Amino acid sequence: MHKAIFNIQSTEEFKEAALQVFKHQFKNNKVYRSFCDLINVHPSDVHKVAEIPFLPIQFFKSKKVVSTTDEAQEIFTSSGTTGSITGKHFVTDMEVYKESYLKGFHHFYGNIEDYTVLALLPNYLERKGSSLVYMVEDLIVKSKNPESGFYLHNLEELAQKLLKLEQKGQKVLLIGVSFALLDFIEMQQFDLKNTVIMETGGMKGRRKELVRAELHSLLQNGFGVDIIHSEYGMTELLSQAYSKGNGVFTTPPWMQVLTRDPEDALTIQTTGKNGGINVIDLANFNSCAFIATQDLGRVFPDGTFEIIGRFDHSDIRGCNLMVL
Repeated sequence: MHKAIFNIQSTEEFKEAALQVFKHQFKNNKVYRSFCDLINVHPSDVHKVAEIPFLPIQFFKSKKVVSTTDEAQEIFTSSGTTGSITGKHFVTDMEVYKESYLKGFHHFYGNIEDYTVLALLPNYLERKGSSLVYMVEDLIVKSKNPESGFYLHNLEELAQKLLKLEQKGQKVLLIGVSFALLDFIEMQQFDLKNTVIMETGGMKGRRKELVRAELHSLLQNGFGVDIIHSEYGMTELLSQAYSKGNGVFTTPPWMQVLTRDPEDALTIQTTGKNGGINVIDLANFNSCAFIATQDLGRVFPDGTFEIIGRFDHSDIRGCNLMVL
């Protein structure tokens, strides 16, 4: 199944694969099957992508969401405030995850070996079970560059390395959580020509939340770059969307984003309207490929999308099925 998914080249191929994965998960995923039964949707009723049910992401906090009897090779956990319940993603085939993020990165940025990868992800490194750290750690290894590495609190060393790489004309990917990137440019300002600055979102309670335009403006000025790149992913997914500026994200061919009506969680909207973000990640065929997230956003006619916020108190209105 994964071979077909990672070779999708058209809308029709995506549709065929999505319907196939839906039937597979309806049959083999007990949690997803219960949800579909509760809203009275059966594969015989589903003929297009928009008719596929999306499982609310909260189920990952209370249920083991899997579509296979294989044992989990890794259990990724979502970040949360102290004492809060975190989501768990039981990944039964890590090779699928690796193939997804490596092919996804190559799709948008080319050969990882062309980059020195510098990671500024302190809050993730301070806890276990982060799918983001796993991905970035592997990108660091795959870069085959001895200069690549993680930086926790040693910002002065990172600044020196960035300046040295800039002088050498080396392509650099600096990927970091928003608050850490802001801490970094408050310590030192840069004028970078060869570096991609990629924020992975979130102040994680370390700073006041900023709207994207304000955050990116600060980072552009601080790093001396014209655009700020962004990565959109989450614990419960195996694929990432990327933005090369203005907060507009593009998905790889095996991933698609739709929006649902904020007042009726089971209704998919036409493009251009603000709504709840639903993600189809076909790489996630061993878990659940159809997830209703807690993010709010807008999908454009060309399939790109932007994130504009989150539901208040992470409450998905119009869907009272959380007690399942």
